[in-house]
Amino acid sequence: MLLAIEQGNTNTLFAVHDGESWVAQWRAGTDPMRTADEYGVWLSQLLAMGGLSMDIMDACIISSVVPQSLFSLRNLARRYLHLEPLVVGENVELGIEIRIEKPSEAGADRLVNAIGAHVAYKGALLVVDSGTATTFDLVAADGAFEGGVIAPGINLSVQALHEAAARLPRVAIQRPAHVIGKDTVAAMQSGIFWGYVSLIDGLVARLKAEYGQPLTVIGTGGVAALFHGATTAIDTFDPDLTIHGLLEIVRRNPRPEL
Repeated sequence: MLLAIEQGNTNTLFAVHDGESWVAQWRAGTDPMRTADEYGVWLSQLLAMGGLSMDIMDACIISSVVPQSLFSLRNLARRYLHLEPLVVGENVELGIEIRIEKPSEAGADRLVNAIGAHVAYKGALLVVDSGTATTFDLVAADGAFEGGVIAPGINLSVQALHEAAARLPRVAIQRPAHVIGKDTVAAMQSGIFWGYVSLIDGLVARLKAEYGQPLTVIGTGGVAALFHGATTAIDTFDPDLTIHGLLEIVRRNPRPEL
């Protein structure tokens, strides 16, 4: 069995694949100070609740955009799974060309998404990932990563609006019934929600026009489901795109020895 760990700035996803399908998934808040032992206790309890255990894992892969956490996640695999994990960005063969000026600057999450999208969908693709940041990444028909756009995520906008404006409350992110808000909360929710729908619609249109060829648009990420049905710019929502990419990377690389 494979344990795939995908760590973003806000949440960390742990997913288990049995060779045929994903059989379990859990999320934890990303905390760079969390130790390998804390991860081990937390994960062992969740595995047990799902009828699984640490000792049945025979592979582990880690993708993280939080360098401070890699030490603990690597030690989690070594100490509790007795495995040497594959770590995206550290001598791991991705099997794709990175067609940007500074390939080393491409985030692990964006590259993993590109791989997951290419193995699941045909032709040139645009991946819209809604998380701490909202990213728009172009994937060529041959699977190459061709760059894209990075914008602030919707949760960052909510936080910034609350913290920078003394009289504005923190509001829940939800789809309002009307665009015109009749009170402060409704007005903020409209600006946040429909503002991000407009961001997605506008950037997808501009990227398509500049790219100059047909693109299938795939939505993914922790908050992508919020926009389902609200935007016509996204063709398919695929919440498991990243872990599909991690699974494909495992298939492309030999298992490292502990």
